[in-house]
Amino acid sequence: MQKLLLFVDKVSTFVGRFFSWAIVGLTFLISWEVFSRYVLNTPHPWAQDVQIMLYGTLFMFAGAYTLAHGGHVRGDVLYGFFKPRTQASIDLILYIVFFLPGIFALTYAGWTYANESLAIHEKTFSPDPLPLYPFKFVIPLAGFFLLMQGIVEILRCVVCLRDGAWPSRVEDVEEVDVYKLKEMVHVKDVDIAQLDQYVVRQEAKP
Repeated sequence: MQKLLLFVDKVSTFVGRFFSWAIVGLTFLISWEVFSRYVLNTPHPWAQDVQIMLYGTLFMFAGAYTLAHGGHVRGDVLYGFFKPRTQASIDLILYIVFFLPGIFALTYAGWTYANESLAIHEKTFSPDPLPLYPFKFVIPLAGFFLLMQGIVEILRCVVCLRDGAWPSRVEDVEEVDVYKLKEMVHVKDVDIAQLDQYVVRQEAKP
């Protein structure tokens, strides 16, 4: 069971990392368009459409990755004080009642939406139109990955209800956590306070 959970976590992490490179393309595209528009005086009508597509792709495929790492917004004012089994019970109910129907509807409707766009070879509304139907297939594909990760989270709840503890997750590089950083370098707040006092004394010397 644990191998299956971690495997889906790794797939969601890989997908999230892969499509995160869209932010690099988006950065270069916006920078070039600003330079081209205001310096060369040659704006490109298609640039904004591509920017929207890149951002939308990045946003959609980040869903499963964020869920795999427990990064979605949670109103946990009281949740954090509950025991793991209580947390798992709440999560399980919310996943079944809200998450599964919502994401299934997103995936199903997105697939229909994308195929209708493909049937008419839909394009963007701009002087230089671009094919829009390939981008619309991002909706059901991202929904599929999010649905798979959601099923794994439901299995995690079941495991937690059985064992009384949350099963492990795949770890990834995250933003700097000050407390973890202090533990890594074996620095305490007392040491930092003493260092600050020493600096102040040195600066006060004539």
